[in-house]
Amino acid sequence: MFGWEFPPHVAGGLATACYGLTKGLAKHNVDMIFVVPKAYGDEDQRSVRVVGAENVTFEGSAGELEALWQHLVYFEAHSYLLPYLSAEEFESITESTVRNGAITHTSHFSRRFKFAGGYGKNLMNEVAQYALLAHTIAQQNEFDVIHAHDWLTYLAGISAKKASGKPLVIHVHATEFDRSGENVNHVVYDIERRGMEEADLIITVSNLTRNIVISRYGIDPAKVVTVHNAVDFSASSFEDVKHGTDEKIVTFLGRVTYQKGPEYFVEAASKVLKRYRDVRFVMAGSGDMLNRMIRRVAKLGIANKFNFTGFLHGADVPHMFALSDVYVMPSVSEPFGISPLEAMRAHVPTIISKQSGVAEVLRHAIKVDFWDVDALADAIYGILNYPALTKMFIRLGDKEVENLKWDNAALKVKQVYEKATAAGSRP
Repeated sequence: MFGWEFPPHVAGGLATACYGLTKGLAKHNVDMIFVVPKAYGDEDQRSVRVVGAENVTFEGSAGELEALWQHLVYFEAHSYLLPYLSAEEFESITESTVRNGAITHTSHFSRRFKFAGGYGKNLMNEVAQYALLAHTIAQQNEFDVIHAHDWLTYLAGISAKKASGKPLVIHVHATEFDRSGENVNHVVYDIERRGMEEADLIITVSNLTRNIVISRYGIDPAKVVTVHNAVDFSASSFEDVKHGTDEKIVTFLGRVTYQKGPEYFVEAASKVLKRYRDVRFVMAGSGDMLNRMIRRVAKLGIANKFNFTGFLHGADVPHMFALSDVYVMPSVSEPFGISPLEAMRAHVPTIISKQSGVAEVLRHAIKVDFWDVDALADAIYGILNYPALTKMFIRLGDKEVENLKWDNAALKVKQVYEKATAAGSRP
């Protein structure tokens, strides 16, 4: 299984989903090697063995290295993806003769790559290096199926498939259309499409995402399966904490980016405050729209009723839910959205956008169109102002999330593995 992050090193919902899924799969007797670019040594390995790619040495001739990369990269847009070694390094290790268009390389190449871990400025470079090392990792281990999470690992999954001949399952947690709307990064889109084309089966986190995969990437519906995400029940998400204020707290928790709809949360907050003063709004998270949101809050004159916490780590997340009276996820395009499940698990009434995958499985959350700021404001006001409504959503929401366990999702994923391996074993 190839991923990009694993708890306690979390940058978003992907790590949380991978953690819950691996624990669920372990309960169904699936043994896993979970590969990340950089392992820190403090990962929870009770259910899965975590391997850091940076601890793996790529071994082979320069010719094999070049041939591998030619298999992986077939579109010119990736030309800047892989400065896997400088021009000087490549020239120094390569002896080639060109006869009738054929190139023969004789020198040996041995190297480890360092990974920053996360999503830094060298991300594309690290995606490429990760794919190279996946080839070696696949040759060094025994396994039945390859599972690659999101576009960052699709090239690694393809590389492992070419090295082993084993079936590839890719897991689409989000697409470039979710992250960027119609202003897609075509390099990322091409990697996503390549992964989908090379995969034997594709898991999507919602029917919303499944439809995007089929319609926007031209993938055969027969190979795309929806498995909804779930919530982790291993530790209680509920804390009994005191606010330290008489104000109610309405929370947005997530990346402060276009996809998550933070501007709609801010505009709704302004409208609510005109009708209900004993409330404080909290935006918990970081992202490229954070400064813009801070400026907008100041311009609306609601800064004295608004807090920005920055990115929350570890135990700070359930603590924030415990402080909250309402949780809002106004995402523009949300493939699934685990945070509403976590909020409901923490007994927090929840408002979600209709444009989210989690809306497919939740009945006892208020659903509004992300762009309908008036409806969002009305929903927030209703929960704040009517205690009976709050109690109803807490009671019914708690019962609902009880059925959304990772054990159930993992069983469906295991069935996908069985289908992929059965198809691969046919003559």
